[in-house]
Amino acid sequence: MIRSPFRFVLVALTALSLSACGINSVPTKEEAVNAQWANVQSAYQRRADLIPNLVSTVRAAAGSENQILNNVTSARARATSINITTDDLSNPAEFQRFQEAQNQLTQAMGQLRTVVEAYPQLQSQGRFADLMTAVEGSENQINVERIRYNEAVQDYNTEIRTFPSVIGAKLIHGAEAKVPFQASAGAQNAPTVDFGNSFENGAQTGAPANDNAGQQAPAAATN
Repeated sequence: MIRSPFRFVLVALTALSLSACGINSVPTKEEAVNAQWANVQSAYQRRADLIPNLVSTVRAAAGSENQILNNVTSARARATSINITTDDLSNPAEFQRFQEAQNQLTQAMGQLRTVVEAYPQLQSQGRFADLMTAVEGSENQINVERIRYNEAVQDYNTEIRTFPSVIGAKLIHGAEAKVPFQASAGAQNAPTVDFGNSFENGAQTGAPANDNAGQQAPAAATN
């Protein structure tokens, strides 16, 4: 009769001790990171799904801008070809590849926006306006989901590094820090565009409109 309460107390203390060591909190916070990563991917996919129709609409009204349009199409292909699984969230090299591809697409979209300013007839089309509104909404959502992802990553990384959760994180779960999104250097700068020699008698005759066309993208996605 004496041992039964003691055994109960011992079991309770053991459970509390294990819980304090991150047995439950570490995987819970990791699942939060994984769930938020799915939201990030969904937002990026939404933007990628809109781009083909946008490029098609612009090409119909501004066919002479083939290089810019091809840049957007190529950047989209690269961005959608890199699949990051939740296992890769602790792999800085793979995560950087993903960020680079998405950043190249963001830069290409910035070039496209600047170019279409030279085509008032395009801006007046309802379909183009609707597509641009949808794309901008998607990019805003990407930004929101990235911020939430970084918050979840910070929470998880803090959990696995602090006592006493670090015990369970290392000895039981083998937890590794997740990689957050980082803005690239100069991300706040808008792309520069020069139309000085681009048009003659309504046709494109000069170099590509964007001075940054063809340059290597920075290491992190910026949208």
